[in-house]
Amino acid sequence: MTRPVDSRPASVKEWRLNLYLSEHDPETTARIVLDTGDNVLETCAEARRNPYDPAVPEIGDELAAGRALVALGRELLRAAAGDIEAAGAPDATPPAPLWSARE
Repeated sequence: MTRPVDSRPASVKEWRLNLYLSEHDPETTARIVLDTGDNVLETCAEARRNPYDPAVPEIGDELAAGRALVALGRELLRAAAGDIEAAGAPDATPPAPLWSARE
C-alpha cells in the first residue's frame, strides 16, 4: 500500500519583515524591521532626489527600500558569521559580499 506524499517541509519558519517608507521631498527614508522570532534586526537607508530631476516618488521608494534591503542582507551575513564563529567552526570563511565594493 502506498502512502500519500506530504509535500510540506519537515520544519517551516516564518520571519516577519516590515518595511516603512517616509517621504519628505526631496528625501525618502526606508526602515526595515526583521523579526526572526529569536532576534530583531533593523536597518535604515535613504534616497535623495536631485533638485533638477522631476519628482517621481516611486523611484525614491525603490532606491531607499533597495538600499535598506541590501543593508539588511549585510546584517544577516554578519550575524551568521558571528554564529559560525561562536559555534567553533574551524577556519570559517567569511560570507561573500553581496555586490562589488563600488556599490
